Amino acid sequence: MVRSRYVEIADTLAAELAQLPAGSRIAGEHEIAARFAVGRAAARAAMQELEQRLLVRRVRGAGTFVNRRIDYVISQRRAPSWHQTVREAGAEPRSVVRDVRRAPLPAAEAELLERPTGSPASLLIRQYYVDDLLHGWSNEWIPADVLPDVEIAVHSVESVDSILRQMARVRPVRSWCRVSNTLPEPEVVAGLEIESGRPVWLVESVSRDSGTGLPVLFSRSWSRPDSARIVVEMDGPYQPEDE
Repeated sequence: MVRSRYVEIADTLAAELAQLPAGSRIAGEHEIAARFAVGRAAARAAMQELEQRLLVRRVRGAGTFVNRRIDYVISQRRAPSWHQTVREAGAEPRSVVRDVRRAPLPAAEAELLERPTGSPASLLIRQYYVDDLLHGWSNEWIPADVLPDVEIAVHSVESVDSILRQMARVRPVRSWCRVSNTLPEPEVVAGLEIESGRPVWLVESVSRDSGTGLPVLFSRSWSRPDSARIVVEMDGPYQPEDE
């Protein structure tokens, strides 16, 4: 197989994919091989080239789809809302609750939330989608003294930021954040539907109530690198508008 041939095919397909909305299903290897009169090896190599360029994503058992990476911007001047941040990036967010339960705060989370270890809290585990393509997995801890009824709220309102504002009457602002590249644990690997040993983005964040300064949320979120580029802006504290 001549290398330039599958690259030419990938270049042609890349130009066409740029005109399609994210999440659009595209032709498989059989169709590509027939269209360009090449063997399956060349078609497969072209698809792999598009994957390496992060232009397509293969979903096991479903097919291949147009992929668009968003710039996920972390800034103290922005509301600490995943849904709002994704919309500001020009994409459509969706989250799915995988588990929500009452649990005692582990030591590390308790320290960040400035509560005693073992204090009652709600643990919310969610899976995230951007333009209907799998994006991330998160564990979010909300102390029970902030909001005792998270279990009810998350099944009707997707945004935790909105839930905290509407039900707990707090105005969350991001007060601490750490971004790293890491190898996730098996539960997260399964939740992200990636191969074991593949590094992902890890964003850990604490949000406080802008009025009282009390920590109200700790989140630990893993994101697929083919879904987002994490952009951190050091631009000063976010000032939420009065509602």
